[in-house]
Amino acid sequence: MPISDIPIFSMLRTKLHWNQERQHLLAENVANADTPGFRPSDLAAPNFDAASSVAPVALLRTRPTHLASADGSATFDLQRGGQFEVVPTGNAVSLEDEMMKVAANQMDFQAASAIYTRGLGLIKTAIGK
Repeated sequence: MPISDIPIFSMLRTKLHWNQERQHLLAENVANADTPGFRPSDLAAPNFDAASSVAPVALLRTRPTHLASADGSATFDLQRGGQFEVVPTGNAVSLEDEMMKVAANQMDFQAASAIYTRGLGLIKTAIGK
């Protein structure tokens, strides 16, 4: 049985990919903190309920020269809206909020990667390596 078929490792990989995509989006929000009219966005957290069986969605390649994702994993839903303080230029990015999200995202990523690594270690111990 491949490790990719074990549900907990599949969920952890999804969580790690979500953290990676969220980090990219949060960095984009911070980079556009001075862009007039920019509205920050965030990703909706992945739902790991057993009742919801969402099939993975591949990224759309609009040109043949675009690289495919390594694992063909699903994209995540964007969350827009919320309580933003808008400055006169129309920008709604709050650097304090974005940096708090970045720090929380980093801690979540570290926790998920530690759990993944320890799980692999337990499997190696169980098979005698």
